[in-house]
Amino acid sequence: MADKLKITLVKSPIGAIPKHRATVEALGLKKMHKTVELPDNASTRGMVAQVAHLVKVEEA
Repeated sequence: MADKLKITLVKSPIGAIPKHRATVEALGLKKMHKTVELPDNASTRGMVAQVAHLVKVEEA
């Protein structure tokens, strides 16, 4: 398991439910095709699982 995850926003959260929009923003993703590196832990994995249809995840 990697120690960091590269998370990229690939689909707009405009039509998503408000909880998913808040999760995307909490991950630090504000614009399309932007990437953030976050630690690979249970809380990050849970957030990514909730919005898996909006993001692309790679192990860094």
